[in-house]
Formats: sequence, C-alpha cells, structure tokens
Amino acid sequence: MTTMLATTPAASPCCPPPTEDSSTTEGTGWSRQDVLDLFQLPFNDLLHRAHETHRRHFDPNRIQLSTLINIKTGGCQEDCKYCSQSAKYDTGLGAGKLIERAEIKAAAEAAKSAGADRFCMGAAWRELKDRDVGRMLEIIGDVKSLGLETCMTLGMLTATQARALKDGGLDYYNHNLDTSEEFYGEVVTSRSYQDRLDTLATVRDAGIKVCCGGIVGMGEGRADRAGLLQTLANLEPPPESVPINLLVPIKGTPLGDVEALDVFEYIRTIAVARILMPKSYVRLSAGRRSLSDEAQALCYFAGANSIFYGDRLLTTGNPDHEKDQVLFAELGLTAVG
Repeated sequence: MTTMLATTPAASPCCPPPTEDSSTTEGTGWSRQDVLDLFQLPFNDLLHRAHETHRRHFDPNRIQLSTLINIKTGGCQEDCKYCSQSAKYDTGLGAGKLIERAEIKAAAEAAKSAGADRFCMGAAWRELKDRDVGRMLEIIGDVKSLGLETCMTLGMLTATQARALKDGGLDYYNHNLDTSEEFYGEVVTSRSYQDRLDTLATVRDAGIKVCCGGIVGMGEGRADRAGLLQTLANLEPPPESVPINLLVPIKGTPLGDVEALDVFEYIRTIAVARILMPKSYVRLSAGRRSLSDEAQALCYFAGANSIFYGDRLLTTGNPDHEKDQVLFAELGLTAVG
C-alpha cells in the first residue's frame, strides 16, 4: 500500500514541535499538569502534535479491527453506575448463562470473515472462578485455531488463573480503570481502584498483553479525564491497547440521564492519549455509534487506530461493518493484518 505523507507545516509559536524524547517517552514521569497542558492546547495544535506522534510509530492509514462478544450476560454483583449488566439496577437485562462453546466459535468465524483480526470476549463476572478456567481455556483454543488474536475480560484474576490463561494462548486481557482515582468513587463502590491496578499487575506479571482504558462522559471533569490518561501512561509499560469509551447512557442505571460529552472534548481525549502512549493502539470503543463520520475521521487523524467492529458491543449498539467499510473507503483506511 502506498501512503501519502503530508508536508509538515511550520509549528505554531504556541505549540513548538515536540522533541523526540517528549513525544515518545513511555511509562514515566507524566504529571497531571503535563496532561492538562496538552488538553488545553488550541485544537489544531493538539491534533497536529498527536498526528505527528502517531506517524512516528504507526501507518496512519491502517486500523486494527476487533470484534467483541458477550459470552455471559447480566447478573454482575458490581455496582458500576454506567452498566446495564449490574444486578443492582433495573435495566430489563436478566442474568444469563455462559453461552455454548460452539456459538462462541461460530461468532469468531463470522468476525474473521468480516475482517476482524482480534476476538474479544466479555463475561459479566466480578472475578473469574477456578471452576470456569477450564472452559475459558477451551474457548481460547477454539478462537486461536482460527488464526485470531484473543482477548478476554472476566473481572479480577488470581496469579494462578492468569498464568493458566497465558499458557492457554490468551493474547490480551481487558480490565479498564474507568476514570481517574479521584472520581472513581462516584462511579463504582463495590471494587476499589487499587483492586483494578492489582489485577493489571497480575495480568502483566503473567505475560499477557494489557488492554486498559476508561469511559468518558460520565459527568467527570477534564481533570479526571487527564487523571485517567496520566495513570495509564505511567504504567510500566503502558497498556498495549487503550479503549476510550464514550458513555452510552442506559435507562435504569444511575448514569442513564447524564448530559452528553462535547464531541471535541472526546477528540481531544483521543489526541492526548496518542501523545502520552505513542506505541499503544488507541481504540474507539463504546459510543462510536453516536459519532458522525466527520468526528470519527478527526479521531483517526488524532491517532485512534483501533475500533470495535460489528453491530453489537456487549449490550449496546455499534455501527455495522458495512457502514465502517464505506467510511474506510472514503478515508483511504485499510485494516491491519
């Protein structure tokens, strides 16, 4: 594929070109003020810096495609205020059982046929139980046999469980921080922020790649969005995959009536994530259905290079893959792999 490289314009006086060190440093030293300073740049300067950073590490016209399936729906004992699957709230979603192994494999085959290269599986559990590890290993084996990367989100893990998943071929484990540590108690009280960090450490120690991001638009302030990204960027190393979810308000949850986040603030969040974590895949995740084609195009320019692909994300809608293919063709984007 031939990539057309844009001519780099002269830097704005208020946004001098970043040094190689400042744009590629990972895992150390980002202060909250550093991150807020990025958020506060003029929009064009921020996107220019983010796009330059992105080009240093990725082909700007390639997008990684993941498909997400809910393998066990509802009945979760956590009280996450955004989640339709919490047993604490009346959202009309009952507790389901783990779906059949053959159904999961068929969904993975369909995802691969549609162009995905990673298959992500989520279960509405507080933590993985030892009794379920064997079934997870069978599922991982089925998906790996198709030539797909595997990702799971199953709640908290023990070190023994994480090692078993790694040995079984799991490539990525998703465990989001959701928001800043300061705002976290406004969203979740059934599990601590440290619990989440400890799970990430357990996953990393087992040698599994980390998928970790958060949700914006939950009523948090810019300082909280900066705090989330600061924490992610200062992990050693930062997550290989960083999903930036835009809240999808669910009727019946405490956040069901939250005012929508300004779309430019969402794009700023993507751009800052790219600058802070230059080697990570930054993913447009939940809420993408609410974004116009133009907003998505700006997100890709700002450094987003991964999406969830398919018409469903756990319990909420997502643009179907045919619509994504039309937009990709218009923008000259192609899939990784």
